[in-house]
Amino acid sequence: MGYDMTSLVPSDQAFYGIIPKAGLTQVGRATLPVTFGTRDNYRTEYVNFEVAEFETSYHAILGRPSLAKFMAIPNHMYLLLKMPAPKGDLSVYGDLQTSYACDAKNIELSDTLERSKNSVLVALAAKNLPADQQ
Repeated sequence: MGYDMTSLVPSDQAFYGIIPKAGLTQVGRATLPVTFGTRDNYRTEYVNFEVAEFETSYHAILGRPSLAKFMAIPNHMYLLLKMPAPKGDLSVYGDLQTSYACDAKNIELSDTLERSKNSVLVALAAKNLPADQQ
């Protein structure tokens, strides 16, 4: 994302659920301004992001604390996020094709990770076999 990694606040919290069956300790934490809306009606809040060093199709994931800070109401079925702003409600619409592409990429990445892990386990098991069974 082009963020200066040297300015991260250190963190030792692990988190799970981004890549199936894999936990990760984050590199650090960054507080960045996030803005939704148009030039005429917008809302900006500072959001804490946990920075992790792994491959994913998403650049950032807004969780419950971010949604609470914006007082946003997500509607996952319609890919819609509504929140109050100074000149009326903001509606942020998602893109179905982009959402599908991100999900497909995440499935592909997690499948690759699972295969890689399994191949390491097979290699370890093969090393532990007696010479006459190899």
